[in-house]
Amino acid sequence: MASSSLVPMLPLLLLLVCPDVAVSAAAPVGASCYTRLFSFGDSITDAGNLASLLPNIFVMAPPYGETFFGRPTGRFCDGRLIVDFIAEALRLPFLAPYLTGRTANDFQQGVNFAVASATALRQDFFRDMGLNLTTLTPYSLEVQLEWFKRVLHLLGPTEQERKDIMSRSLFLMGEIGANDYNYPFFQNRSFTAEIKPLVPKVVQKIESAVKVLIGLGAKTIVVPGNVPMGCIPRYLAKFRSSNPGDYDAAGCLRWLNDFAELHNRALKRVLEQIPRDPTTVTVIYGDYYGAILDITRNPPKHGFTNLAACCGDGGPYNSGSLYPCNATSIVCPDPSKRISWDGIHYTEAVYRFVARGVLDGPYAAPSPILSKCRC
Repeated sequence: MASSSLVPMLPLLLLLVCPDVAVSAAAPVGASCYTRLFSFGDSITDAGNLASLLPNIFVMAPPYGETFFGRPTGRFCDGRLIVDFIAEALRLPFLAPYLTGRTANDFQQGVNFAVASATALRQDFFRDMGLNLTTLTPYSLEVQLEWFKRVLHLLGPTEQERKDIMSRSLFLMGEIGANDYNYPFFQNRSFTAEIKPLVPKVVQKIESAVKVLIGLGAKTIVVPGNVPMGCIPRYLAKFRSSNPGDYDAAGCLRWLNDFAELHNRALKRVLEQIPRDPTTVTVIYGDYYGAILDITRNPPKHGFTNLAACCGDGGPYNSGSLYPCNATSIVCPDPSKRISWDGIHYTEAVYRFVARGVLDGPYAAPSPILSKCRC
């Protein structure tokens, strides 16, 4: 037992051993790690920004939101997203979507800038490619960063206040970039000539965004990679093959997963090369690909069934069209047993698994998010 004379010094000793953590005997793990959370990205992270612009969008009708919220919230999911589970782990409230906020009070503990259908590259790039832009929003990663700069100045009028905000906040940079490939894929563009060459351009945009945040004073940034595209029901339905060799043991299309890995390797390479002081700045690679592939390769081990979407319009993967989930869709009785929610997005159960892997490991490198929050 510790001597009673040492008890008053324990908080100081803990702080010396674990300087990244503000010590509080009563605070739960994660409570004092970060004071704010800021997120960027697309529909994997959007908690209502696109819905605020398009209130009649399909995600604002059942069965979206049925699992946790009991109502649609603008999330492309049956319940919570990865960013929601990260916020919960950090004892922060669910982030306010940027487009629904008005004053600094709305953003005191963070903001969600992600917009469904957003891309890393600017909308102009895809216009120049000749793509149909009907469903492609103009709220690219660059636009989201400009939104963040406005909020930063709103929250911190002085330079010192802004430095304090940046140093004590966690930044979730995506997932972003999947839509840069989705749009040309779903508009039947050439994989070899048009889609594959996009990888260095997309990765460069993500790299630039990370550098902007570091330049503004960010100390901890999580950058997720792409997901296993070859296991997504909509892709499986669109690119069905009669050649068994095109599929892996889990039933995923090998060539699409190889492409996702190509993106992820390029992303990890540039993240490792970004100039920074490793003693003060941490850039964490979020291995969404590895986490979801783990589930897909052994669904029963993790409590899941098969690759078919929970909510859809029939067919082998219950994903016969791009947006198959609505009030008249075929909906599985238990979304927590399915990997895919609507053929493109995942269920809350999958997002929980991925979030835990990034928060506690092993799906984060060089270290999981909460490693900075405990001794």
